[in-house]
Amino acid sequence: METPVFGHAGVAAPHTLACETGQRILIQGGNAIEAMIAMAATIGVVYPHNNSLGGDGFWLVTDTKRRVHAIQACGPAGAGATLKAFRDLGHDTIPARGALAALTVPGAIGGWQIAADMARAFGGKLPLAALLEDAIRLARDGFPVSPSQARVEPREFEELKTVPGFASLFMKDGQPLTAGERLVQPALAGLIDQLAHAGLDDFYRGDAAREVAADLERAGSFVTRDDLRRYRAKLREPLSLTLPGATVFNLPPPSQGLSTLIILGLAERLNIRRAGSFEHIHGLVEATKKATAVRNHILADPALMTADPAAFLAPTFLEKEAAAISMSHAGSGPLPGAPGDTIWMGAIDSEGIAVSYIQSVFWGFGSGLVLPKTGLLMQNRGMAFSLDPRSLRALAPGRLPFHTLNPGMAQFSDGRLMPFGTMGGDAQPQILAQTFSRYRLGERLADAIDAPRFVLKRDAEGKRPLLFMESRFDDALYGALDRAGHPVDIGPAYADDFGHSGALVRHAANGRIEAMHDPRADGGALGL
Repeated sequence: METPVFGHAGVAAPHTLACETGQRILIQGGNAIEAMIAMAATIGVVYPHNNSLGGDGFWLVTDTKRRVHAIQACGPAGAGATLKAFRDLGHDTIPARGALAALTVPGAIGGWQIAADMARAFGGKLPLAALLEDAIRLARDGFPVSPSQARVEPREFEELKTVPGFASLFMKDGQPLTAGERLVQPALAGLIDQLAHAGLDDFYRGDAAREVAADLERAGSFVTRDDLRRYRAKLREPLSLTLPGATVFNLPPPSQGLSTLIILGLAERLNIRRAGSFEHIHGLVEATKKATAVRNHILADPALMTADPAAFLAPTFLEKEAAAISMSHAGSGPLPGAPGDTIWMGAIDSEGIAVSYIQSVFWGFGSGLVLPKTGLLMQNRGMAFSLDPRSLRALAPGRLPFHTLNPGMAQFSDGRLMPFGTMGGDAQPQILAQTFSRYRLGERLADAIDAPRFVLKRDAEGKRPLLFMESRFDDALYGALDRAGHPVDIGPAYADDFGHSGALVRHAANGRIEAMHDPRADGGALGL
């Protein structure tokens, strides 16, 4: 498989329409940040099973001086989201769907707002209306349902079809929309058009906020108008890991970006030399177990954390943990968490500004709650909270939920610049580590993304881990892993379970850009 190569600028996304939006903005003279805002709006319309404007987002931006900026755009629990409120309603766990699942403020648009200010600071001049133009048109006039959306399992729709607003938009005659059927979202078009004219802040503090809050109140959500009014996305200092020849960046908590960096830091110390070998797969699986144990023990709302995430990236910690990994036998570890549905997109412009961006509603179609006046599909990220008051992730108003979202960015000592990322819920760190390590071990970018992958997941009963592997690995590898103590389960090739990965690489010598998005998704890469 050949990697698309562009001369000046490029974008990568899991949906072709989002790629076309990004390319259009670059053609019009927009920078990579402006292209990404436009792509985020478009994909929020055309890939509703994996993200929406009612979800959260995380950004990494490398500027022309190679400084890395992180934007945390995840919303807190609403004022009414208390342990007592759920107990009084008879719940021992947070519901997966419906208004009670829609318990956190949507943060994504707040992130767009910070990104727009950053884009202008770096020379961006395009008006917001130009960035949102494609999203408005596609929501108003419609677009063909993607194959990825059509692959959502029927059992998901059984959960979702009774949630207010869902079936009338995403189903027809009691059945899910099929690939190629036209999906039209006029209320959502109206919301985006309102933001294009009134500004993104209107979503939290203007007329749009009033409509969103009123619909949430009628539906029975715990998110209020005051919650929207108080919300601000934040600039954060990214976490970083130094490897020989490269520095890798990710988001700090509540993101699980720390997990990705720990896996890469451990893998570096395991003397892995060949991509796709037993040592490579086994080593990454064992590193995943170590990283997951740290993640489960310390990660939560950063305001509640007592541990310093950077301490787990220190050479002394990584060397100690790597030394405890057997390279011949599987070790024990915590059970992996839940799957999730997300989108990752990347962009690099001719000046060398690079963006790694991830946007999500958590589970497929999130809470399923569609607000009637704005067409907003609300996320169910609040499921990451616990109703156990002793938990570090206990639900409380104003708290941030733990987040699986974590976009990656790498800077190489030879000047290469690489935004990379994936969807995949809890498994994102595993998938990111596989893609990045394959590239770093010498595989071409396209091959690193196309290569067969594994996901350490729970079995059907949720009681034991399974090493779920694509059928494209060599049969001898399955046997070697099984003999080492890994419970191998072989799944279909190119299945969505193995994530939608993507990356771009800018070469310092000539400014040329390689860009690739996963063949498992519905997009690709475009550029200039």
